[in-house]
Amino acid sequence: MKKLVIPFTLVAIIVGLYEQSKAKPNVYILCITIVIFMYGIMKLSAKTPSKNQEEKEDDHAE
Repeated sequence: MKKLVIPFTLVAIIVGLYEQSKAKPNVYILCITIVIFMYGIMKLSAKTPSKNQEEKEDDHAE
C-alpha cells in the first residue's frame, strides 16, 4: 500500500504546484490535489508511533 501512496502523493504535489504557477489556476484541480495530498500524508503518518504511546506503555509497566 505504501508503494502506491507515495507516488500518488508526489504526483498531487507536482500537479498542484504546476497549477498554482499558472496565471489563472483551476480551483477544482487545486482542491483535488490538496485532498489527495492530505490523504496520502494521513496514510503515511498513520504508521508512525506517537511519543505519548511510549509514555503510556511505560506507565502501565509500573
